[in-house]
Amino acid sequence: MAEERVPVLETRKLGISFGGLKAVTDFNIQIFPGELVGLIGPNGAGKTTVFNLLTGVYAPTEGTVLLNGKPLNGKKTYQFVEAGIARTFQNIRLFKEMSVIENVKVACTKDLHYGLFSASLRTPKFWKTEKELTEKAMSLLEICNLADVAELPAASLPYGRQRKLEIARALATDMKVLLLDEPAAGMNPTETAELLTCINTIRDRFGIAILLIEHDMSLVMNVCERIQVLDYGQTIAAGSPAEVAANPSVIAAYLGE
Repeated sequence: MAEERVPVLETRKLGISFGGLKAVTDFNIQIFPGELVGLIGPNGAGKTTVFNLLTGVYAPTEGTVLLNGKPLNGKKTYQFVEAGIARTFQNIRLFKEMSVIENVKVACTKDLHYGLFSASLRTPKFWKTEKELTEKAMSLLEICNLADVAELPAASLPYGRQRKLEIARALATDMKVLLLDEPAAGMNPTETAELLTCINTIRDRFGIAILLIEHDMSLVMNVCERIQVLDYGQTIAAGSPAEVAANPSVIAAYLGE
């Protein structure tokens, strides 16, 4: 008998209300290791609210979030990160005065093996750990094609490369699931093509699960294996890119625009 696949990320009847308004209701999804799933829909459909529920920013008023079969309800945002869920945001949130490599190293908290004493006295343990953190950060920058700007301030990077730096920093947390919130927003076609290559490389090399919110439908259709469509906080369609593109409800609510 074949072994049953276990989703790395799953939601069951997930929802949240703000006052009397149901922002998201009965949201169900399963994402498996190495899978890339798109979450699309009109502005205000509830996509970013779902991401906030999946990362502990909002506490659900109904339903459950599970990571590798274990519920995360009630945990703090940092505990979601520790468990293995990382995200990027619609608006870039880098430490812009820090260098590119420092932005990545600051996310390597799981690899920090020295305390205040070692850091203050610069003990051999401190230097060994710093060397390991630098090597890890550089390897992630290379994957995102950012190694050549490692020592530059993050603020000096073009917009598209700042987006990829956010992804590199998320990777530094050793996540099991990566949530990308409109990563191609504001990018030109060349930057979008480079982002597409970066996302595919990450999926192939690390085998992590990726959930992607994006309005660039050419990117979504080219990179996602499955797509789920939200409208007014409810799922109106789910399936392959071809199935979703041909769905009359999706065309009426979103693609027809």
